[in-house]
Amino acid sequence: EAMREAAGLNDPWYEQYFRWIGNALHGDFGHSFIFKLPVSTLIAGRVGNTIALAAVSVIITYLIAIPFGLIAGRYQNSWFDKMVVIYNFFSFAVPLFIFALIMLFIFGYRLDWFPTSGTVTVGLAEGTWPYYLDKLKHLILPGVTQALLGTAVTIQYLRSEVIDVKNMDFVRTARSKGVPTNKIFNRHIFRNAALPIASQLGYEITALIAGSVVIEKIFAFPGIGKLFIDSIIQRDYSVITALVLILGLATLIGTLISDIVMSIVDPRIRIQ
Repeated sequence: EAMREAAGLNDPWYEQYFRWIGNALHGDFGHSFIFKLPVSTLIAGRVGNTIALAAVSVIITYLIAIPFGLIAGRYQNSWFDKMVVIYNFFSFAVPLFIFALIMLFIFGYRLDWFPTSGTVTVGLAEGTWPYYLDKLKHLILPGVTQALLGTAVTIQYLRSEVIDVKNMDFVRTARSKGVPTNKIFNRHIFRNAALPIASQLGYEITALIAGSVVIEKIFAFPGIGKLFIDSIIQRDYSVITALVLILGLATLIGTLISDIVMSIVDPRIRIQ
């Protein structure tokens, strides 16, 4: 009872809530009962890994999605377009955790091409080139796994945009004037179809951070996603509360970034 009184657990719920809000505004989320560390210190040591994983996944996603979506939309009903449609159906149908386990088994254990856990091999000197290359190697397999399924939405969206823009009046007018096909595609179709994709960047980052919960747990990658799952299993409520707040803020920031990017690339909706 003395410990409950010292911790303020006997205070009314609204006093506890506003006290927590006040501390959170100063970066104090309390202490982890499991890890015996301040929650802010615990999260700060792992958030960099999650950001790095999300960055790798975003880069791979757009490197795959942009050319695939453009080519599939330009050459609609071609063999390549049909293969892309099949790939999209596969990506939408397969659960992320099953695909991650398959990738881990094939490329991590059977072929032994990539590390299966952690962020760096033990024993490497921090700050050296082998250290950073090894960290990158640890990011590739989870990053590719997350990106391969995440590309489906962007590919499908870009493909549909290209098909829609191809049938617009200004494109038909350009064709009737004898403008070369490549010039029409590069100057008119691509530029107009790619505008909505820019607005998806913020949502893509938010989705990747949320998806990292599954990826990090399967690949034993020490980021905030794995920390979130471990805290739920061990009922470390201080960490859970802080991570829910952070993930919620990340969602809001991602939405704001999408709106800002869209207003920059498309002057028609820019707020004066």
